[in-house]
Amino acid sequence: QVQLVESGGGLVQTGGSLRLSCAASGIVFSIYSMAWYRQAPGKQRELVAVITNTYSTNYINSVKGRFTISRDNARNTVYLQMSSLKPEDTAVYYCAATTPTIPQTTYWGQGTQVTVSS
Repeated sequence: QVQLVESGGGLVQTGGSLRLSCAASGIVFSIYSMAWYRQAPGKQRELVAVITNTYSTNYINSVKGRFTISRDNARNTVYLQMSSLKPEDTAVYYCAATTPTIPQTTYWGQGTQVTVSS
């Protein structure tokens, strides 16, 4: 049974920092691409950052230079370090694990709320 459990969300002021964690179980973590998505009220879910199984990373433009995605294969955990937070970063953040094989399968966590106050 695959489980992705996010933690680390909360309320922070503009300019503050948070670190999200996502602990995975039930998968061979090291071969999966891991990603963070977010969904703000009334908006579509968007991909924020991804880290592949070869540690290649990519970010949406709005978080470049402020967010850092990383992974610890020994702990089956992916992180999202968020700095210089803005009110527009307010959203539910979801962790996702995608298989490297075709057809791909994506597993989702339950989400963690991040609220940035102005």
